[in-house]
Amino acid sequence: MSQQPPPFVPDTSSSPAAAEASALAAIDALIAPLNRSDAPGLVMGIARNGRLLYRRAVGMASLEMGVANTPTTRMRIASTSKHFTAMAVLLLAEDGLLDVDDAVHKHLPEMPQLSAEGPTLRHLLNHTSGWRAHDELWAIAHGLTFTRPGPGLPAMVRQRELNFEPGTQMKYSNGGYHLLAKIIERVSGQSFNDFLKARLFGPLGMPDTASVATDLDVVPGLAGLYMPAPGGGWQRGLYPCELDGGGSLVSTVDDMLRWLAHMRSSEKIVGSAKSWALLSEPTTLRSGSKVSYGFGLARHPYRGVEIIHHAGAVLGAQSQMLSVPAHGLDIIVMVNGAPVSPSPLALKVVELLLGDALAPPEVRPLASAFPTLLGHHYHAPANGGLIGFADVAGKLAMSWQAGAATPMHQGEGRLWLGLQDLPVNDLVIDAGDIDPQRTPDTLVLYEGGEPRRYERLHAPAPDAAALAEKLCGDYTSADLDATAQLTLANGALLLTVHGRHGQHACVLKPLSPDVMTLTSTDPVLSQMGKSILNVERKAGRVTGLRLSTLRTRNIHLVRQEPRA
Repeated sequence: MSQQPPPFVPDTSSSPAAAEASALAAIDALIAPLNRSDAPGLVMGIARNGRLLYRRAVGMASLEMGVANTPTTRMRIASTSKHFTAMAVLLLAEDGLLDVDDAVHKHLPEMPQLSAEGPTLRHLLNHTSGWRAHDELWAIAHGLTFTRPGPGLPAMVRQRELNFEPGTQMKYSNGGYHLLAKIIERVSGQSFNDFLKARLFGPLGMPDTASVATDLDVVPGLAGLYMPAPGGGWQRGLYPCELDGGGSLVSTVDDMLRWLAHMRSSEKIVGSAKSWALLSEPTTLRSGSKVSYGFGLARHPYRGVEIIHHAGAVLGAQSQMLSVPAHGLDIIVMVNGAPVSPSPLALKVVELLLGDALAPPEVRPLASAFPTLLGHHYHAPANGGLIGFADVAGKLAMSWQAGAATPMHQGEGRLWLGLQDLPVNDLVIDAGDIDPQRTPDTLVLYEGGEPRRYERLHAPAPDAAALAEKLCGDYTSADLDATAQLTLANGALLLTVHGRHGQHACVLKPLSPDVMTLTSTDPVLSQMGKSILNVERKAGRVTGLRLSTLRTRNIHLVRQEPRA
């Protein structure tokens, strides 16, 4: 049942201005509905120039035991962990034990040599390595089957192809940061957690922050991870793979605000000012295009002010860490299952506290201005990419790699999605190429500054049953260390991948004879978006399939010849 939170009382010892007190009361009203005794919640902390403005917890840390969240509750910060891993690498570079431009193979010689261009540690740090991620590979082959730490590195060693040539694109990869954690251990001679404690958490006075590699570990003071159960109520969130490097940290409001204050400070207790600046320095791709992501942090303008931030999400937990350096504003939001997205919440906090210092909100392009795009899909034969267009609340929205349609930005004759929308390169279309009277047959999409030709997939889409005879059969994938079967069941095409420890099934929806979307039959994975299947043919016969997700490209499934 719902319980009413106590009224928010501003900290009079810091004498906040009336406008600030009003903003804090408005923030309190935003999270008040989440203060329930029958649901998980969140913790939030806000500081301004080192002065604590807001520190509150709502909802439950343990639904089983009836324990409420408190401001000292530890929570997973998920991918917000990444810049801590990056800072650990930079400390080892300052020690002279490695260089960020070292080839990965120098420290992990078991990794296959898949490119003459590296990848290097720098490529891992800014997600331009092209390495596929162990967690994505695990989910494709095993679904949400749980595994203890161990299979991550072998899964990456097993890869025979990269997503792309190192340095040419940015594609977010938890696997790259998992490799960095392994490199930190080998170079330092310590466990990942011990190194972070000795070199970061200890010196900075962060006693409640630690790396916890698996959700099976019992950690004092750590909130439970919860997800809505399909039939109502709640179920535990359990991330199926090891998290070291990419998303393993747990922390508290106080520790994270202390970290943010140090990050902004000109006086450094650990690391050089140069190293700290590298965390959010934009990345330049080989094309010369810039991506607003550095070594574990993003930095870009928001309504006229520069923000530095990173979000995180695992099953049952989300986080958002955000700083507005010019205004000394630091925000941390950590959620253990409450029905709220911490990233928009943190931006709302920025708007409430900075008010008149912000530029007017951005105006997104109207869907009605681009009627010829709506409902159409475009496919890139060169790399198997897929985009589509839709009307989302009256705005023109684009889907990327069969993901959810996201409202686009418009300006200077361009339409685009940026890093703040998707964890990939900027995706840009020249608005001048779009005829408002006629649906274009081709579009040129610039991915990280590189042009890609996309061709319209013409309706109507073929019937699944009509494709079954040529597609159905047995397949195998060395990259996944798995087999797969494509079958026709109740009029629908079903791809079932069998890994060594579990399986994962997806329903196919044809967009053309050679391009299809996949939706997981798992209710949790299905909420995380769709995937794409590209069909390979030789002399008209299906010889293989190429499977791509938002973060993994062209996993090869080779068709097996039936035995006589």
